[in-house]
Amino acid sequence: MSTETTRALKSGGAANTTVDAVKGSTSVKRSSLKAAAEKPTRTGASTPDKTYDTLIVGAGFGGLGSAIKLKEAGLSNFLVLERAADVGGTWRDNQYPGAACDIPSNLYSFSFAPNPNWGSSYSGAKEIMAYIHHLVEEFGLNRFLKFNQNVADVRLNDEEGVWYVTTSEGVIWKGRTLVMASGALANASFPKIPGIETFKGKKIHSAQWDHNYDLKGKRVAVIGTGASAIQIIPELVKKVDKLKVFQRTPAWVMPRLDFKRPEWTKKLFAAVPGTQMLTREGLFWAHEAMALALIWDSPMRKLAQRLSYQMLKLQVKDTWMRRQLKPDFKIGCKRVLVSNEYYPALQATNAELITWPIAGICETGVRSSDGLIHQVDAIVFATGFDIPKSGTPYPIRGVGGRVLAQEWSKGAQAYKSVNISGYPNLFMLFGPNSGPGHNSALVYMEQQIGYTVKAVQKILGEDLKMLDVKPEAQADYNSSIQKRLAKTNWNSGCKSWYLTEDGFNATMYPGFATQYAAQMATLNVGDYKAVKAAVSA
Repeated sequence: MSTETTRALKSGGAANTTVDAVKGSTSVKRSSLKAAAEKPTRTGASTPDKTYDTLIVGAGFGGLGSAIKLKEAGLSNFLVLERAADVGGTWRDNQYPGAACDIPSNLYSFSFAPNPNWGSSYSGAKEIMAYIHHLVEEFGLNRFLKFNQNVADVRLNDEEGVWYVTTSEGVIWKGRTLVMASGALANASFPKIPGIETFKGKKIHSAQWDHNYDLKGKRVAVIGTGASAIQIIPELVKKVDKLKVFQRTPAWVMPRLDFKRPEWTKKLFAAVPGTQMLTREGLFWAHEAMALALIWDSPMRKLAQRLSYQMLKLQVKDTWMRRQLKPDFKIGCKRVLVSNEYYPALQATNAELITWPIAGICETGVRSSDGLIHQVDAIVFATGFDIPKSGTPYPIRGVGGRVLAQEWSKGAQAYKSVNISGYPNLFMLFGPNSGPGHNSALVYMEQQIGYTVKAVQKILGEDLKMLDVKPEAQADYNSSIQKRLAKTNWNSGCKSWYLTEDGFNATMYPGFATQYAAQMATLNVGDYKAVKAAVSA
């Protein structure tokens, strides 16, 4: 064990590690955010020969939140590996026109780092990135960041009880514990559409936007009508000559209660932080109530559908288009979308909604199944991500060389979303069955981070070689989760990215955020096998 870790643990610096995301505790100083925070310096830690107490893969919200809480616990022998040249994760990558969060800003932020200066009730990607950069500066994370480290392979050395993380450049980093914080939507990919490689125009993925390509006056196709598309379409329709929107399945759309925040509220939140905490509490419980409509089939589900359809009727007067835009599945089965501008944009004079299935892509455009070729200059793909529901983005090898992708081939499983039996000392943020369908992802993430920090403290404090969840504990947990999922709207018959091809739900958590917090509040040591004799760094 490193000297600095021993000192921190003996001094009691790691005593208070529980993350109370549900109650929104705010023990850290609340300084105002600048409009755009300075980007972190491209510095790294020492040489790869060193064995760190903790390696963190990914410098998005999950990785940075983990770093903050490890540091607050007095554990500073860690390193954050980031494949890109900047922090931010999905918000760094998704900078498409109109990119914004569909959760209110005061709830889509860390409870321990409130921002009194949000410019609107729902912030855009640039403002969220400024907040992320502020986290790096506010909590002094620059020295823990190592950029341009694209992880290619992860394996456990059984004899040492150490994880070896190898990058695509062949650099090996070693850590006694490993936090995987790369995110479920980290890897964008073009969808597998016949002929996609033959298209001679411009292809743009929503998560890899080319801001140098001028769409003004162009004929543009948008493939996909999900959460990204409904933000992109209203922006594109303002500038392109012709916009063709290809819809496979209509979605339930709810109104977006967005407004610019008046200056007096910013001053109030800064001067009296408790007022912002109360606002966050109110938003939390309002979203918590939405679970009754979006997760289970209840009277509130019917009420939510009625509200969504009334919005459709008010905004779309043409009965034929309205019929094309009305879903035929229960609300919540797929992701519910939030927008006030989507329906009006589809009715613009230069827009066209196409509901015929896509047969393929050719040199000049998109071919629909009715035989028409829709000639366009550019295609925007607002769909296509490699989501680890039944695999991993790179090889992860555990005890005895076992391969996680093989074990997950029929659906990903974990214990409390965080630990996987046979992969000791490894912790996943937003692992299997941790997805919220109604509340802020960061509420769930804070609980996972708190749980992870407690486990890391146990490993380092007791000098454990391995802390491995028992296979029976994992099996019991997943059996319970799947039984609960069978009664949810997600498993009610529609096809969504939540499910594997054979209908296994490895993505969502079937309950309230308060229930998730309760299960993560305690590290049940009886569910783990502890192995002594860890090596020293």
